Amino acid sequence: MTISRRTLLGTGAALGLLTACGSNTGRGNGSSAGGKATLDHWYHQYGETGTEAAVRRYAAAYDKAKVNVQWRPGNYDQQTAAALLTDAGPDVFEVNGPTLDQIQGGQVADLTALFDGVKDDFNPAVLAPKTYGGKVWGVPQVIDTQFLYYRKSLLAAAGVQPPGTLDELVDAAKALTRDKVKGLFLGNDGGAGVLGGTPLYAAGLSLVTDDGRAGFDDPSAARTLGKLHRLYADKSLLLGAPADWSDPSAFIQGLTAMQWSGLWALPAVQKALGADFGVLPFPKDGPNAKPSVPVGAYAAAVSTRSKHQAEAKAYLKWLWVERTDFQEDFALSYGFHIPARLSLAKKAAKLREGAAADVVTYATEHGYAQPLLWTPTLQTAYQDALSRIIKDGASPDNELKSVVRRTNDELQRVKKR
Repeated sequence: MTISRRTLLGTGAALGLLTACGSNTGRGNGSSAGGKATLDHWYHQYGETGTEAAVRRYAAAYDKAKVNVQWRPGNYDQQTAAALLTDAGPDVFEVNGPTLDQIQGGQVADLTALFDGVKDDFNPAVLAPKTYGGKVWGVPQVIDTQFLYYRKSLLAAAGVQPPGTLDELVDAAKALTRDKVKGLFLGNDGGAGVLGGTPLYAAGLSLVTDDGRAGFDDPSAARTLGKLHRLYADKSLLLGAPADWSDPSAFIQGLTAMQWSGLWALPAVQKALGADFGVLPFPKDGPNAKPSVPVGAYAAAVSTRSKHQAEAKAYLKWLWVERTDFQEDFALSYGFHIPARLSLAKKAAKLREGAAADVVTYATEHGYAQPLLWTPTLQTAYQDALSRIIKDGASPDNELKSVVRRTNDELQRVKKR
């Protein structure tokens, strides 16, 4: 099974700890080669051609240790969570997190010192969920993000302006629904799976507050989510498309005038449509509103089981802090992503013009990441409620009251661990 970087967005939090090791890694357990430490560096198997060769090239360029890259197919999160409980795991590893379990369990090393003098250059939205207890536990590698694509010619033909508010999005989707073209595609489930907390942030709210409580215990949350049902009730949403939201084919083929998708789709959209498209953040809603852009980033972390923690940290700093040329290459030569460093995102040639430049601006100014405290349990409870609101017309007030109670109970539980 191959996984592209887009997997990070739309799947919720990473899996928790397991109790058994997923595979025999063959790790040297503190071995050295020619007087240098030998480090095992794990990556999940990307679906983007050239990524494996690139990370092996990066590792070979490091001269202070011998780095063995392990390209891990299968359920990478499970493999890693299990291996971190043993002495047979990686020294350095890519992680969809680190997760709260891994941090609280003492399985990942404190990397705060690696950010001395450069912390402000990392996108704060993606750095936030890598931070816990005032310390940083992972170095963000690249940023993936989602946003709204719209077809300029279809909007012009219908006399519709690009929507700047959620109400305008609802009205635009209805006006753009004609014949065999639907106004908006949010995924074949109506948007519950991919949108997550994005509408809440567009209403000026959050999933979790800074003091660790439900961030959507507010009447405006119900009002905003209720508007998503209007899209479904108006039959403005494309449902049952041949491919889901992450694939731009429905948009490219003209099945929908607007589609929620990711930055990875931009090259294909641009190749097919030229200049006949634009991009927007999720539109703001309400008096405390602001546009909303979900962002996420895999991180590089160091295992506390490593017998070469100092060497592993030095290598990680070299690769993901100092070697900005490798960081830009990793982000933009194999797929299409934003470097985690603000300075790199600003100067990268492929991101300086057109829609790509707009996306960088949106991700920088309006980006939010799923909070570290937002557990898989809460992800499921909220997503199920959102699905009932969108598709069944369930009362947003009643659904959210239930999720708020569960959220506060769960957050109290995880904070006490």
